[in-house]
Amino acid sequence: MSAAELRAGASLAAVFGLRMLGLFLILPVFSVHAPKLAGGDNLTLVGIALGAYGLSQAILQIPFGMASDRWGRKRVIYIGLVIFAAGSFLAGTASDIWTAIAGRTLQGAGAISSVVVALAADLTREQHRTKTMAMIGAMIGLAFATSLVIAPLLYEWIGMGGLFALTGLLCLLAIPVVARVVPSVPQREAAPPAANALRAALGAELLRVNVGIFVLHLVQMAMFVVVPRKLVEAGLELPAHWKLYLPVVLLSFVFMAPAVLFADRRSGMKPVMIAAIALLLAVEAALGALDTLAGYAVAMFAFFVAFNVLEALLPSLVSRLAPAYARGTAIGVYNTTQTLGLFFGGLLGGWLAKNHGTAAVYVSCALLSLLWLLAALGMKPLPAVRVAVNDVSSLTFTIASGVNLDGLSDALARVRGVREAEVLAHERIARLKVVAGQWDEGTVRKMLIGES
Repeated sequence: MSAAELRAGASLAAVFGLRMLGLFLILPVFSVHAPKLAGGDNLTLVGIALGAYGLSQAILQIPFGMASDRWGRKRVIYIGLVIFAAGSFLAGTASDIWTAIAGRTLQGAGAISSVVVALAADLTREQHRTKTMAMIGAMIGLAFATSLVIAPLLYEWIGMGGLFALTGLLCLLAIPVVARVVPSVPQREAAPPAANALRAALGAELLRVNVGIFVLHLVQMAMFVVVPRKLVEAGLELPAHWKLYLPVVLLSFVFMAPAVLFADRRSGMKPVMIAAIALLLAVEAALGALDTLAGYAVAMFAFFVAFNVLEALLPSLVSRLAPAYARGTAIGVYNTTQTLGLFFGGLLGGWLAKNHGTAAVYVSCALLSLLWLLAALGMKPLPAVRVAVNDVSSLTFTIASGVNLDGLSDALARVRGVREAEVLAHERIARLKVVAGQWDEGTVRKMLIGES
């Protein structure tokens, strides 16, 4: 990767991580804190408060992505960060469960996940895009793990209001990172027809990935409606939860890294993903039988390994499966299903815990994990990534003044041997990734000079 690609990937992963840290920080402590709020003894409402973020995210992910296509990625990211911060500050003032729900809903209305991922794709060449998406996915896993370690300590020091305020401040600090560190993207031609992009984004293989991210975040949110209380019942008071989380989180990253590297370098993405889903299923099946801290420690270690591996692989998988002209739409659909999982996980976990007990939460999560495993088994293996430098060439062409730019990149991408096409409208140039010796050069040149 070039220095610019590394800077773009690292800075955007950091922005993503700051937002997800704000989401995850309340998970280990909110269900314990909720009884202090008016109406917070209702576990269904507690679950809604946890998942409300995901519902507003799900509603607004695709509109935010479309807005970024029209008005630019960075501008939309700034708006989303400000909205997220405003929701954090509102939730920090909550003295009742309904204000907390309103604050969480407003947090989610800053739905810029798909915009951040689309910007990362804009700034990265195809052969390095998987690495960039894996960086973002790994940052999500790191934010989740970090939140479980530090949230109980921060809660003791600054309270729930302080946690929300800290989240808002971190979000505002992300704005100068985007402005000064992340490279800007030249304006591109108009997006292809929405129906074409949506049709491509809903292909069978991408649907499998979307089912997966939905289940993963549903299971995560449902679990943490009940797990913090179970740890307290097992004898570990909330301020001491870090003593369990810290060692298992650190150890899980040691085991996660080789799996991700194997998936990326040896085209082993499918078997690694299947193994991680199977591990998630085993954790959920075992949780209902646990009542000791040692048992929970082992289960949490296994969960973190599976969660971190899957969070690194799934966005990378979307970037590889989606065609270039539909990548933004595919990422929007992916993030919509992700955040729907957050909402329904909180809702389902709270409702099941209230009406059927903790065991019902674990059983439901295990059944959903099993369904995901069955869906993933039918996924077609990805072709090996070819890395020989002579296989794919990057070429730049000037576009004749009389050529209509609308839909040009889409048309170029369909030419035989063209791996990816990008049109920069202001400069009137086309950048192509072509397979050496196999691309139809004559057709490309005719399209660029306006000959039929």
